[in-house]
Amino acid sequence: MSSSPAVSYYRATATPYTPYAPLQGKVDARVAIVGGGFAGLHTALGLAERGVRDVVLLEREQVGFGASGRNGGFVFGGYSLGEQSLLDQRGQNAAGALFRLTTEAVGRIRRHVSHYDIPCDLVDEGVIWANWFRDPAVLRQRQELLARQYGVSWEWLPQSELRARVHTTRYYDGLYERDALHLHPLNFAIGLAGAAASQGVRVHENTDVWQLRRDGTRWRIETAQGTVHADQVVLACGGYLAGLRRQVDRAILPIATYVMVTEPLGGRMVDALETRAAVYDSRFAFDYYRPLPDGRLLWGGRISVRDRSPRAVQQLLMHDLLRVFPQLKGVRVDYAWSGLMSYARHQMPQIGSSGDGLWWAQAFGGHGLAPTCAAGELLASALAEGDDRWKQFAPYGLDRTYRPFGYLGAQASYWWQQSKDWFKTRLEG
Repeated sequence: MSSSPAVSYYRATATPYTPYAPLQGKVDARVAIVGGGFAGLHTALGLAERGVRDVVLLEREQVGFGASGRNGGFVFGGYSLGEQSLLDQRGQNAAGALFRLTTEAVGRIRRHVSHYDIPCDLVDEGVIWANWFRDPAVLRQRQELLARQYGVSWEWLPQSELRARVHTTRYYDGLYERDALHLHPLNFAIGLAGAAASQGVRVHENTDVWQLRRDGTRWRIETAQGTVHADQVVLACGGYLAGLRRQVDRAILPIATYVMVTEPLGGRMVDALETRAAVYDSRFAFDYYRPLPDGRLLWGGRISVRDRSPRAVQQLLMHDLLRVFPQLKGVRVDYAWSGLMSYARHQMPQIGSSGDGLWWAQAFGGHGLAPTCAAGELLASALAEGDDRWKQFAPYGLDRTYRPFGYLGAQASYWWQQSKDWFKTRLEG
């Protein structure tokens, strides 16, 4: 292993583009979006596709800087909140409608990549949910629930078939979600920004918004070098808080997750994987990984209130990788990084409005590629056409997380769930 892995693989392999200039001077807009991650980009593109040209998007760093450009790259249906909990809370019709927003978003992402010719290494080979435990009940229950309540079919993978694709004795049976994909998320974000900009959206990078206030019937956004007057404002900052509205910021916990990428494995890849599908396991504190088109293995996992150094991330994740694939001992890690995701106490996205032209989309909880796309479509449709389908998320409001005490609760909950996974593993021998 290298002694000092480089930062993000995604950043190192990002599609070159001409940076978007910082905002300068006074600008007028129908809609201003703060945050250049997936939620903001999908909203901007959705507005442009509906003919709304008067849109400004402001990003403090670069497009896709936050969780949108650092995640595992999995694109599949559902939310951080489990399907059974969603059904229990909302009933069959409302839960089904919410879930369908995300499965439709998977198809929309597929179409965006094709239509806008976005070079993001899309691999349309599904996702495997591998059972860490011997008892197949959790798989059978989820497969049956998805089919009966959500109309979604996941294929059963018996142990022999799973192990033919994923060469480890760590897993037992699995489920295969065919209508899922994986991609290079930062390049997808860069492509979305380019698609929006080509249709008239004014994108500004390196633009730090430091104040948002009402100015008559409109909103006034102050940045270091300019001002935006807008009829409507969308806050889409995720775990990287903008400090513009207390009730929006205090409703999320920014939580770190970790990712690393190995050296190109060459022939050693087939020692571990003979599938192009992405994989995650059935523990609460699960590993997730996928083969990359250039022969590397991307591996992610863990959640923490600590944003660790690349070296520490590498050490933690290599330990996890070797539990599953001991045959990869000695493989070098070329990249390791962390990023902040936004979590809400209710484990659902917060998509809403204060009724005076201020909107928000956040708290995608590490499950974000499809839900951020769904959120962008809902907000674009609301802003351009008055569509009120966003109100499906009204029960999932801006509940306070009580930072810093919320961090203690989140970490304690994670450790508790991790200990349950450990105890169940020990019981099974």
